[in-house]
Amino acid sequence: MRYLTFALAKGRLAFKTLDLLEKVGITCDEIKDKDTRKLIFVNEELKLKFFLAKASDVPTYVEYGAADIGVVGRDTILEESRKIHEVMDLGFGKCRMCVCGPEEAKELLKGNEIIRVASKYPHIARDYFDNVKRQSVEIIKLNGSVELAPIVGLSDVIVDIVETGTTLKENGLMVLEEITDLSARVIVNRVSLRIEHERISKLLTDLDRIMN
Repeated sequence: MRYLTFALAKGRLAFKTLDLLEKVGITCDEIKDKDTRKLIFVNEELKLKFFLAKASDVPTYVEYGAADIGVVGRDTILEESRKIHEVMDLGFGKCRMCVCGPEEAKELLKGNEIIRVASKYPHIARDYFDNVKRQSVEIIKLNGSVELAPIVGLSDVIVDIVETGTTLKENGLMVLEEITDLSARVIVNRVSLRIEHERISKLLTDLDRIMN
């Protein structure tokens, strides 16, 4: 029997996923060792392998078959736009992708004038303004605190993840429009879903049972 390989997004999401997997009898204690330098973790009994990756790389590992299964936020799935199957919503890591800015920017979102949009998610921002809003925009890619962009005049609005909205409020910004809901999702390689259909289906059924 071949190994089934999991790619997990580093951080809180990975540990929540591992806790969930433990509830269906899938364990991998060594991956929880914070001092380990290992990159691949193996459960020989169940023929499973695990590795941690930067969230933005997880869909790439899954698309190319380096991992059969991945767990990553839906924001990453949308931004990376890889050829994978999204098969399950795990229900944690819930938040929203939103257009945010100062209150006066609401008017800019109603017109046809070109506006500047700063975001860590240029693909999602572009898709929303091109295909949903049908509004011309200049997208500015940022990697740090995007809330700063409208405050210092770099952009009119931002597209970013919103959990509580506290950071926005503290900086005089607000949610202007919601783009989509986000949460942790299970993704599967297209070929793996076919050749390992039985094992993957059982895993998804077991996860679904403990979540509902």
